[in-house]
Amino acid sequence: MPGTVTARTETHSPILAKFEDALAKLPDGYVDGHFGNRSWGVTVKRSEDGQRTWLYGEELSGTDIVSFNLYRLAGPGSILKPCEMSSAKVIEFVLGFEPSREKGAPRP
Repeated sequence: MPGTVTARTETHSPILAKFEDALAKLPDGYVDGHFGNRSWGVTVKRSEDGQRTWLYGEELSGTDIVSFNLYRLAGPGSILKPCEMSSAKVIEFVLGFEPSREKGAPRP
């Protein structure tokens, strides 16, 4: 399927490992931050069982967005499912996004 990255432990690339590490460091809920010298608002939600992480980010002074689900598999690895964008865009965003030190106001 186009735009889908399947990462399993035996073929886990260093970039995907960095991506998952950077994603794990993002707080649950809404946070302001910067990516590419632009302000962004990002919301991260994780399922109670830890098997799914959802991220939605939008450029605060523009029209760009980033959105995806990351599913952890029962065995080793995970599946990245971007929402109508490339996996490369999603990975670049998560690796380059810098959250502000203070968590932003909750969004409805």
